[in-house]
Amino acid sequence: MKISVIGTGYVGTVSAACFADLGHEVICVDIDKSKIDLINTGIPPIYEEGLAELLKKYAGKRLSATLDYDFAVKNTEISFICVGTPSDPGGNIDLGIVKAASANLGDSLGKKKDYHVVVVKSTVVPETTEKVVLPIIEGHSGKHIGKFGIAMNPEFLREGKAVHDFLHPDKIVVGSIDKRSGDMVASLYSGLECEVTRTNLRTAEMIKYVNNAFLATKISFSNEIGNICKKLGIDTYEVMKAVGRDFRIGPHFLNSGAGFGGSCFPKDVRALIGKARETGYEPQLLNSVLEVNEEQPYRMVSLLKDKLGSIKGKKIAVLGLAFKNDTDDIRESRSIPVIKELLDNEANVSAYDPMANGNMKKLFNIKYHDSAIDALRGADACLIMTEWDEFKSLDKEFDIMGRKLVIDGRHMLAPGKDVEYIGLCW
Repeated sequence: MKISVIGTGYVGTVSAACFADLGHEVICVDIDKSKIDLINTGIPPIYEEGLAELLKKYAGKRLSATLDYDFAVKNTEISFICVGTPSDPGGNIDLGIVKAASANLGDSLGKKKDYHVVVVKSTVVPETTEKVVLPIIEGHSGKHIGKFGIAMNPEFLREGKAVHDFLHPDKIVVGSIDKRSGDMVASLYSGLECEVTRTNLRTAEMIKYVNNAFLATKISFSNEIGNICKKLGIDTYEVMKAVGRDFRIGPHFLNSGAGFGGSCFPKDVRALIGKARETGYEPQLLNSVLEVNEEQPYRMVSLLKDKLGSIKGKKIAVLGLAFKNDTDDIRESRSIPVIKELLDNEANVSAYDPMANGNMKKLFNIKYHDSAIDALRGADACLIMTEWDEFKSLDKEFDIMGRKLVIDGRHMLAPGKDVEYIGLCW
Protein backbone atom coordinates (compact mmCIF):
# COMPACT_ATOMS: atom_id res chain seq x y z
CA MET A 1 0.00 0.00 0.00
CA LYS A 2 1.09 3.62 -0.47
CA ILE A 3 1.50 5.59 2.75
CA SER A 4 2.41 9.15 3.67
CA VAL A 5 3.76 9.95 7.14
CA ILE A 6 3.40 13.50 8.46
CA GLY A 7 6.20 14.35 10.88
CA THR A 8 9.72 12.91 11.03
CA GLY A 9 10.36 12.70 14.77
CA TYR A 10 10.76 9.44 16.68
CA VAL A 11 7.35 8.01 15.85
CA GLY A 12 7.16 9.29 12.29
CA THR A 13 10.61 8.25 11.12
CA VAL A 14 10.46 4.84 12.80
CA SER A 15 6.95 4.18 11.46
CA ALA A 16 7.96 5.20 7.94
CA ALA A 17 11.05 3.01 7.91
CA CYS A 18 9.23 0.02 9.38
CA PHE A 19 6.27 0.34 7.00
CA ALA A 20 8.81 0.31 4.17
CA ASP A 21 10.32 -2.82 5.67
CA LEU A 22 6.86 -4.41 5.59
CA GLY A 23 6.74 -3.79 1.84
CA HIS A 24 4.76 -0.55 1.62
CA GLU A 25 5.74 2.55 -0.38
CA VAL A 26 6.23 5.46 2.00
CA ILE A 27 6.52 9.22 1.60
CA CYS A 28 7.58 11.27 4.64
CA VAL A 29 6.39 14.87 4.98
CA ASP A 30 7.93 17.57 7.16
CA ILE A 31 8.32 21.35 7.19
CA ASP A 32 12.02 21.01 8.10
CA LYS A 33 14.05 20.74 4.88
CA SER A 34 17.14 19.55 6.73
CA LYS A 35 15.25 16.47 7.95
CA ILE A 36 13.88 15.83 4.46
CA ASP A 37 17.37 15.97 2.97
CA LEU A 38 18.74 13.59 5.60
CA ILE A 39 16.00 11.00 5.04
CA ASN A 40 16.38 11.14 1.26
CA THR A 41 20.08 10.36 1.65
CA GLY A 42 19.33 7.47 4.01
CA ILE A 43 20.39 9.22 7.21
CA PRO A 44 17.98 9.26 10.19
CA PRO A 45 17.28 12.69 11.74
CA ILE A 46 17.14 11.04 15.19
CA TYR A 47 18.98 8.14 16.80
CA GLU A 48 17.18 4.84 17.19
CA GLU A 49 18.74 1.40 17.26
CA GLY A 50 18.32 -0.25 13.84
CA LEU A 51 16.83 2.84 12.19
CA ALA A 52 19.92 3.83 10.22
CA GLU A 53 20.08 0.38 8.63
CA LEU A 54 16.46 0.54 7.49
CA LEU A 55 16.77 4.04 6.02
CA LYS A 56 19.95 3.12 4.19
CA LYS A 57 18.17 0.06 2.77
CA TYR A 58 14.99 1.77 1.56
CA ALA A 59 15.75 5.48 0.97
CA GLY A 60 15.44 6.31 -2.72
CA LYS A 61 13.60 3.05 -3.31
CA ARG A 62 10.32 2.68 -1.51
CA LEU A 63 10.99 5.42 1.04
CA SER A 64 11.30 9.13 0.24
CA ALA A 65 10.67 12.49 1.89
CA THR A 66 9.17 15.78 0.76
CA LEU A 67 8.02 19.21 1.93
CA ASP A 68 4.99 18.99 -0.38
CA TYR A 69 1.71 17.85 1.24
CA ASP A 70 -0.11 17.89 -2.11
CA PHE A 71 2.43 15.55 -3.70
CA ALA A 72 2.35 13.16 -0.72
CA VAL A 73 -1.44 12.96 -0.49
CA LYS A 74 -1.91 12.65 -4.27
CA ASN A 75 0.50 9.71 -4.45
CA THR A 76 -0.66 7.76 -1.39
CA GLU A 77 -3.80 6.10 -0.03
CA ILE A 78 -3.29 6.63 3.69
CA SER A 79 -1.74 9.51 5.64
CA PHE A 80 -0.47 9.10 9.21
CA ILE A 81 -0.29 12.14 11.48
CA CYS A 82 2.84 11.55 13.58
CA VAL A 83 3.61 15.05 14.88
CA GLY A 84 4.43 16.04 18.43
CA THR A 85 1.89 16.73 21.15
CA PRO A 86 3.84 18.56 23.87
CA SER A 87 2.44 19.78 27.16
CA ASP A 88 1.23 23.38 27.42
CA PRO A 89 2.25 25.52 30.44
CA GLY A 90 -0.68 24.07 32.42
CA GLY A 91 0.30 20.47 31.71
CA ASN A 92 -2.52 19.85 29.23
CA ILE A 93 -1.88 18.57 25.72
CA ASP A 94 -0.90 21.20 23.13
CA LEU A 95 -2.60 20.33 19.84
CA GLY A 96 -1.10 23.18 17.82
CA ILE A 97 1.05 20.98 15.58
CA VAL A 98 -1.72 18.39 15.17
CA LYS A 99 -4.14 21.12 14.09
CA ALA A 100 -1.64 22.51 11.57
CA ALA A 101 -1.00 19.07 10.09
CA SER A 102 -4.76 18.41 9.90
CA ALA A 103 -5.34 21.69 8.08
CA ASN A 104 -2.59 20.96 5.56
CA LEU A 105 -3.93 17.47 4.97
CA GLY A 106 -7.43 18.88 4.52
CA ASP A 107 -6.22 21.37 1.92
CA SER A 108 -4.52 18.57 -0.01
CA LEU A 109 -7.49 16.21 0.30
CA GLY A 110 -9.70 18.89 -1.23
CA LYS A 111 -7.70 18.56 -4.46
CA LYS A 112 -7.98 14.75 -4.58
CA LYS A 113 -10.91 12.76 -5.96
CA ASP A 114 -9.98 9.29 -4.69
CA TYR A 115 -10.86 7.94 -1.24
CA HIS A 116 -8.11 8.62 1.29
CA VAL A 117 -7.73 7.66 4.95
CA VAL A 118 -6.23 9.99 7.57
CA VAL A 119 -4.81 8.18 10.59
CA VAL A 120 -3.86 9.87 13.85
CA LYS A 121 -0.82 8.15 15.35
CA SER A 122 0.20 11.11 17.50
CA THR A 123 -0.69 10.64 21.16
CA VAL A 124 -3.88 12.66 21.72
CA VAL A 125 -6.45 12.66 24.51
CA PRO A 126 -9.84 10.99 23.96
CA GLU A 127 -12.21 12.88 21.63
CA THR A 128 -9.37 14.68 19.82
CA THR A 129 -9.61 12.74 16.56
CA GLU A 130 -13.37 13.13 16.20
CA LYS A 131 -13.82 16.61 17.74
CA VAL A 132 -10.63 18.37 16.58
CA VAL A 133 -8.92 16.56 13.69
CA LEU A 134 -12.04 15.51 11.79
CA PRO A 135 -13.74 18.95 11.77
CA ILE A 136 -10.51 20.63 10.62
CA ILE A 137 -10.07 18.18 7.74
CA GLU A 138 -13.72 18.54 6.73
CA GLY A 139 -13.48 22.32 6.85
CA HIS A 140 -10.29 22.55 4.80
CA SER A 141 -11.15 19.82 2.29
CA GLY A 142 -14.78 20.75 1.72
CA LYS A 143 -15.57 17.04 2.10
CA HIS A 144 -17.56 15.16 4.71
CA ILE A 145 -16.54 11.91 6.40
CA GLY A 146 -17.40 9.08 4.05
CA LYS A 147 -15.73 10.83 1.14
CA PHE A 148 -12.57 10.18 3.11
CA GLY A 149 -11.82 7.93 6.08
CA ILE A 150 -10.40 8.65 9.51
CA ALA A 151 -8.80 6.34 12.06
CA MET A 152 -6.74 6.35 15.23
CA ASN A 153 -3.73 4.00 15.51
CA PRO A 154 -1.71 4.66 18.70
CA GLU A 155 1.93 3.67 18.98
CA PHE A 156 3.46 1.66 21.82
CA LEU A 157 7.14 2.14 21.06
CA ARG A 158 9.96 2.29 23.59
CA GLU A 159 12.66 4.82 22.77
CA GLY A 160 15.86 2.97 22.01
CA LYS A 161 13.87 -0.14 21.03
CA ALA A 162 11.28 1.46 18.77
CA VAL A 163 12.21 -0.40 15.57
CA HIS A 164 12.08 -3.74 17.38
CA ASP A 165 8.78 -2.87 19.04
CA PHE A 166 7.16 -1.82 15.75
CA LEU A 167 8.17 -5.04 14.00
CA HIS A 168 7.47 -7.29 17.03
CA PRO A 169 4.39 -5.71 18.67
CA ASP A 170 2.48 -7.14 21.60
CA LYS A 171 -0.60 -5.20 20.52
CA ILE A 172 -1.89 -3.24 17.54
CA VAL A 173 -4.90 -0.98 18.12
CA VAL A 174 -6.99 0.51 15.32
CA GLY A 175 -9.88 2.81 16.12
CA SER A 176 -12.21 4.03 13.38
CA ILE A 177 -15.66 5.45 12.66
CA ASP A 178 -16.33 3.20 9.70
CA LYS A 179 -15.28 -0.33 8.79
CA ARG A 180 -13.69 0.60 5.47
CA SER A 181 -11.04 2.93 6.90
CA GLY A 182 -10.36 0.59 9.83
CA ASP A 183 -9.88 -2.35 7.46
CA MET A 184 -7.38 -0.39 5.38
CA VAL A 185 -5.28 0.58 8.39
CA ALA A 186 -5.39 -2.93 9.89
CA SER A 187 -4.25 -4.41 6.57
CA LEU A 188 -0.99 -2.47 6.78
CA TYR A 189 0.12 -4.75 9.62
CA SER A 190 -0.81 -8.04 7.94
CA GLY A 191 2.85 -9.05 7.77
CA LEU A 192 3.17 -9.04 11.57
CA GLU A 193 2.20 -11.86 13.90
CA CYS A 194 -0.06 -9.86 16.18
CA GLU A 195 -3.80 -9.62 16.62
CA VAL A 196 -5.30 -6.25 15.72
CA THR A 197 -7.67 -4.81 18.33
CA ARG A 198 -10.50 -2.95 16.56
CA THR A 199 -12.41 -0.27 18.42
CA ASN A 200 -13.79 3.26 18.10
CA LEU A 201 -11.68 6.42 17.96
CA ARG A 202 -11.87 7.61 21.56
CA THR A 203 -11.30 4.13 22.96
CA ALA A 204 -8.13 3.77 20.89
CA GLU A 205 -6.94 7.14 22.20
CA MET A 206 -7.69 6.10 25.79
CA ILE A 207 -5.87 2.76 25.46
CA LYS A 208 -2.63 4.60 24.76
CA TYR A 209 -2.96 6.87 27.80
CA VAL A 210 -4.01 4.10 30.16
CA ASN A 211 -1.09 1.96 28.97
CA ASN A 212 1.48 4.65 29.79
CA ALA A 213 -0.25 5.84 32.96
CA PHE A 214 -0.32 2.32 34.36
CA LEU A 215 3.39 1.77 33.70
CA ALA A 216 4.18 5.14 35.28
CA THR A 217 2.05 4.15 38.28
CA LYS A 218 4.00 0.90 38.71
CA ILE A 219 7.25 2.89 38.73
CA SER A 220 6.08 5.46 41.29
CA PHE A 221 4.58 2.70 43.43
CA SER A 222 7.90 0.84 43.34
CA ASN A 223 9.78 4.01 44.23
CA GLU A 224 7.51 4.73 47.19
CA ILE A 225 7.99 1.16 48.44
CA GLY A 226 11.73 1.56 47.90
CA ASN A 227 11.77 4.74 49.99
CA ILE A 228 9.97 2.90 52.82
CA CYS A 229 12.25 -0.12 52.53
CA LYS A 230 15.33 2.07 52.82
CA LYS A 231 14.03 3.54 56.07
CA LEU A 232 13.52 0.01 57.41
CA GLY A 233 16.81 -1.45 56.18
CA ILE A 234 15.08 -3.80 53.74
CA ASP A 235 16.36 -4.62 50.25
CA THR A 236 13.49 -3.38 48.06
CA TYR A 237 14.85 -5.33 45.08
CA GLU A 238 14.54 -8.58 47.01
CA VAL A 239 10.98 -7.60 47.90
CA MET A 240 9.98 -6.70 44.34
CA LYS A 241 11.62 -9.78 42.86
CA ALA A 242 9.32 -11.94 44.96
CA VAL A 243 6.27 -9.72 44.37
CA GLY A 244 6.88 -9.78 40.61
CA ARG A 245 6.51 -13.55 40.53
CA ASP A 246 2.78 -13.09 41.09
CA PHE A 247 1.26 -13.54 37.62
CA ARG A 248 -1.25 -10.81 38.41
CA ILE A 249 1.56 -8.28 38.88
CA GLY A 250 4.49 -9.35 36.72
CA PRO A 251 8.19 -8.47 37.10
CA HIS A 252 8.40 -5.43 34.83
CA PHE A 253 8.59 -1.77 35.93
CA LEU A 254 9.12 -2.70 39.58
CA ASN A 255 12.69 -1.38 39.83
CA SER A 256 13.00 1.39 42.40
CA GLY A 257 15.19 4.32 41.49
CA ALA A 258 15.35 7.97 40.47
CA GLY A 259 12.02 7.96 38.63
CA PHE A 260 10.72 8.04 35.06
CA GLY A 261 11.31 10.61 32.35
CA GLY A 262 11.21 10.82 28.57
CA SER A 263 8.77 12.22 26.07
CA CYS A 264 5.84 9.97 27.02
CA PHE A 265 5.18 9.03 30.65
CA PRO A 266 5.30 12.47 32.33
CA LYS A 267 3.51 14.22 29.47
CA ASP A 268 0.85 11.55 29.06
CA VAL A 269 0.02 11.31 32.76
CA ARG A 270 -0.32 15.11 32.91
CA ALA A 271 -2.54 15.10 29.83
CA LEU A 272 -4.79 12.38 31.25
CA ILE A 273 -5.09 14.36 34.48
CA GLY A 274 -6.05 17.43 32.46
CA LYS A 275 -8.67 15.52 30.48
CA ALA A 276 -10.11 14.05 33.68
CA ARG A 277 -10.41 17.53 35.18
CA GLU A 278 -12.31 18.66 32.08
CA THR A 279 -14.96 16.10 32.99
CA GLY A 280 -15.09 17.34 36.59
CA TYR A 281 -13.13 14.43 38.05
CA GLU A 282 -9.98 14.90 40.13
CA PRO A 283 -7.66 11.87 39.59
CA GLN A 284 -5.99 11.52 42.98
CA LEU A 285 -3.93 8.44 42.16
CA LEU A 286 -2.51 9.94 38.95
CA ASN A 287 -1.67 13.14 40.81
CA SER A 288 0.31 11.14 43.36
CA VAL A 289 2.14 9.26 40.59
CA LEU A 290 3.58 12.55 39.38
CA GLU A 291 4.23 13.87 42.89
CA VAL A 292 6.32 10.82 43.83
CA ASN A 293 8.21 11.02 40.53
CA GLU A 294 9.00 14.71 40.92
CA GLU A 295 10.33 14.25 44.45
CA GLN A 296 12.45 11.16 43.73
CA PRO A 297 15.53 12.74 42.08
CA TYR A 298 15.88 15.31 44.86
CA ARG A 299 16.46 12.41 47.24
CA MET A 300 19.75 11.88 45.43
CA VAL A 301 20.95 15.33 46.48
CA SER A 302 19.57 14.86 50.01
CA LEU A 303 21.65 11.69 50.41
CA LEU A 304 24.65 13.59 49.05
CA LYS A 305 24.23 16.37 51.61
CA ASP A 306 23.80 13.83 54.42
CA LYS A 307 27.31 12.60 53.64
CA LEU A 308 29.12 15.79 52.59
CA GLY A 309 27.24 18.49 54.45
CA SER A 310 27.55 21.62 52.34
CA ILE A 311 28.28 20.81 48.69
CA LYS A 312 29.33 24.35 47.81
CA GLY A 313 32.51 24.18 45.75
CA LYS A 314 32.49 20.34 45.79
CA LYS A 315 33.08 18.49 42.53
CA ILE A 316 30.17 16.14 41.86
CA ALA A 317 30.32 13.69 38.95
CA VAL A 318 26.97 12.96 37.29
CA LEU A 319 27.06 9.80 35.20
CA GLY A 320 24.12 9.53 32.82
CA LEU A 321 22.20 12.42 31.27
CA ALA A 322 19.73 10.75 28.91
CA PHE A 323 16.37 9.84 30.45
CA LYS A 324 17.18 6.17 29.74
CA ASN A 325 19.94 4.14 28.18
CA ASP A 326 20.29 3.56 24.41
CA THR A 327 19.04 7.04 23.50
CA ASP A 328 20.33 10.61 23.39
CA ASP A 329 16.94 11.97 24.51
CA ILE A 330 17.07 14.15 27.64
CA ARG A 331 13.38 15.13 27.73
CA GLU A 332 12.19 14.97 31.35
CA SER A 333 15.48 13.27 32.29
CA ARG A 334 15.80 12.83 36.05
CA SER A 335 19.34 14.19 35.80
CA ILE A 336 17.95 17.64 34.92
CA PRO A 337 16.46 18.47 38.35
CA VAL A 338 19.51 16.87 40.00
CA ILE A 339 21.97 19.04 38.08
CA LYS A 340 19.86 22.15 38.71
CA GLU A 341 19.77 21.40 42.44
CA LEU A 342 23.52 20.84 42.48
CA LEU A 343 24.13 24.16 40.72
CA ASP A 344 21.70 25.96 43.02
CA ASN A 345 23.87 24.69 45.87
CA GLU A 346 26.97 26.01 44.06
CA ALA A 347 28.51 22.60 43.42
CA ASN A 348 30.88 22.03 40.50
CA VAL A 349 29.25 19.50 38.20
CA SER A 350 31.29 17.10 36.07
CA ALA A 351 29.11 15.10 33.66
CA TYR A 352 29.33 12.21 31.23
CA ASP A 353 26.84 10.35 29.04
CA PRO A 354 27.71 8.07 26.11
CA MET A 355 25.25 9.84 23.82
CA ALA A 356 23.48 12.80 25.46
CA ASN A 357 26.28 15.27 26.29
CA GLY A 358 25.46 17.41 23.28
CA ASN A 359 21.76 17.71 24.12
CA MET A 360 22.39 18.53 27.78
CA LYS A 361 24.85 21.27 26.79
CA LYS A 362 21.83 23.20 25.51
CA LEU A 363 20.50 23.36 29.09
CA PHE A 364 23.48 23.60 31.42
CA ASN A 365 26.90 25.21 31.26
CA ILE A 366 28.80 22.56 33.18
CA LYS A 367 31.91 20.47 32.49
CA TYR A 368 31.24 17.59 30.08
CA HIS A 369 33.62 14.68 29.54
CA ASP A 370 34.16 11.98 26.94
CA SER A 371 34.42 9.13 29.44
CA ALA A 372 33.30 8.15 32.91
CA ILE A 373 36.84 8.07 34.22
CA ASP A 374 37.47 11.67 33.11
CA ALA A 375 34.28 12.82 34.85
CA LEU A 376 35.25 10.99 38.05
CA ARG A 377 38.79 12.37 38.32
CA GLY A 378 39.13 14.27 41.60
CA ALA A 379 35.37 14.22 42.31
CA ASP A 380 34.06 14.42 45.86
CA ALA A 381 31.08 12.21 44.96
CA CYS A 382 29.42 10.47 42.04
CA LEU A 383 25.72 10.21 41.17
CA ILE A 384 24.55 7.44 38.81
CA MET A 385 21.48 8.65 36.90
CA THR A 386 21.08 6.47 33.78
CA GLU A 387 21.20 2.71 33.23
CA TRP A 388 24.00 2.56 30.67
CA ASP A 389 25.60 -0.89 30.48
CA GLU A 390 29.10 0.56 30.68
CA PHE A 391 28.38 1.86 34.19
CA LYS A 392 27.75 -1.67 35.51
CA SER A 393 31.44 -2.56 35.38
CA LEU A 394 32.73 0.58 37.09
CA ASP A 395 34.89 -0.27 40.11
CA LYS A 396 38.59 0.60 40.03
CA GLU A 397 37.68 3.76 38.12
CA PHE A 398 36.45 5.19 41.43
CA ASP A 399 40.04 5.13 42.74
CA ILE A 400 40.76 8.43 40.99
CA MET A 401 38.03 10.25 42.94
CA GLY A 402 38.90 12.64 45.73
CA ARG A 403 36.40 10.79 47.93
CA LYS A 404 35.01 7.46 46.77
CA LEU A 405 31.37 8.26 47.52
CA VAL A 406 28.87 6.81 45.02
CA ILE A 407 25.11 7.36 45.17
CA ASP A 408 23.38 5.02 42.74
CA GLY A 409 19.95 6.04 41.44
CA ARG A 410 19.53 3.01 39.14
CA HIS A 411 20.72 -0.06 41.09
CA MET A 412 23.63 -0.45 38.68
CA LEU A 413 26.71 -1.24 40.70
CA ALA A 414 28.38 -3.70 43.01
CA PRO A 415 31.63 -1.82 43.67
CA GLY A 416 34.52 -2.93 45.85
CA LYS A 417 34.50 -2.64 49.64
CA ASP A 418 36.65 0.48 49.62
CA VAL A 419 33.88 2.46 47.87
CA GLU A 420 31.32 4.28 50.00
CA TYR A 421 28.30 3.03 48.09
CA ILE A 422 24.72 4.24 48.74
CA GLY A 423 21.63 3.12 46.90
CA LEU A 424 18.79 5.59 46.47
CA CYS A 425 16.10 3.15 47.63
CA TRP A 426 18.10 0.24 49.06
